[in-house]
Amino acid sequence: MTDQVPTLLRGRLLSFHSAPAGPQDTAAYSYLEDGALLLIDGKIAAQGAYDAVRVQAPENVRTVDHRPNLILPGFIDTHIHFPQAQVIASWADQLLDWLNDYTFPAEMRFADKAHSARIATEFYDALVAQGTTTAVAYCSSHPASVDAYFEEAERRGMLMLGGKTMMDRNAPAELCDTPQSAYDDSKALLAKWHGRGRAHYVITPRFAITSTPQQLEAAGTLLKEHPGCHLQTHINENHNEIALTRELYPDAAHYLGVYESFGLLGPKTLLGHCIHMTGPEMRIMRETGSVAVFCPTSNLFLGSGLFDKAGLEGAGIRTAIATDVGGGTSYSMLRTLDEGYKILQLQRQRMHPLTGFYWATRGNADALSLTDRIGTLDAGSDADLVVLDARATPPMALRMETVETLSEELFVLQTLGDDRAVVQTYAAGQALKV
Repeated sequence: MTDQVPTLLRGRLLSFHSAPAGPQDTAAYSYLEDGALLLIDGKIAAQGAYDAVRVQAPENVRTVDHRPNLILPGFIDTHIHFPQAQVIASWADQLLDWLNDYTFPAEMRFADKAHSARIATEFYDALVAQGTTTAVAYCSSHPASVDAYFEEAERRGMLMLGGKTMMDRNAPAELCDTPQSAYDDSKALLAKWHGRGRAHYVITPRFAITSTPQQLEAAGTLLKEHPGCHLQTHINENHNEIALTRELYPDAAHYLGVYESFGLLGPKTLLGHCIHMTGPEMRIMRETGSVAVFCPTSNLFLGSGLFDKAGLEGAGIRTAIATDVGGGTSYSMLRTLDEGYKILQLQRQRMHPLTGFYWATRGNADALSLTDRIGTLDAGSDADLVVLDARATPPMALRMETVETLSEELFVLQTLGDDRAVVQTYAAGQALKV
């Protein structure tokens, strides 16, 4: 967005340079008690100590004092389902039952553009309320849903990624396309949206169960033709899912081998869940640079299993974290970090709060290969920000009376925080939370 009044935001600044090796790794992040960001035309023009940045501001600058709150890069959600906004909190057994009973019927309604537009408004309101400034979404199999998704993002000036779900079998006829129509629709939507403003198109085969080999081949062709695009799909979420995939693709060495055989893997490939991974699959993940996306609230809700962060990262695999609404149970990245912490605790993998906030900001930007645009407070970055108040509720304020360190404050936010802790959300320099 351009032609904005220059804005000076004052507050406590926190931004990450790399993944913290531990609580003593102060080189991994920058923290300023009295900092400022100068926002000009949707970008961070300068950042640093308040006195130093204030003298760089033009005469017509507007100052917003967010002290004593924290200002961080906006949260990034790397896996979410736009058409599942009315599916969240639906009682079910496990993954495949949940898809058939709730998800597929809800997604059928997105053939209607008016319905898609209405849900898009509510969907984006929910993201903004929780401090999320960028998300990677599955739309439905209908082009109308993709248009509604990106139109709403454009209206709000948000950097969003998404694409039409490709699926040509094992789903209701009203949701199924064909290999050719999925290719044609995706190609047209990609041409319309990718690179328009802040939009990024994502090639989106749902998963191996709902795509024939011919459709996965079409997805691979799209990726070869447009190597700058991301690709998203699901893998190894649920034992029944894995067993059915083996039946459908008996010649594949393993689940990941299905995607590998069609050229779907690479540094811009986002693989949701990655819970039940084999050694050979982990080796291929590392070699291709593909990203394993952790969806903690969804994994717990559907009883899918426990994400092995230490094992995956120890094997050299890139990771990200996400809400996975509507299998996930909250739009909040704070709640997502909290549930992720608990999953890792069950495996004796303690996640320090600095690591959690790195993951939800710069870490996810790194996973998307978009750190030059989002995920930091560096000068030149897009001005996508979240302002957090660790005293937002009485229990939080009471706990904060005894907090002495930044790490303790972050853990309070992660453990007790929700949308009430989000004071403001900025996208391209514009305050979006009302």
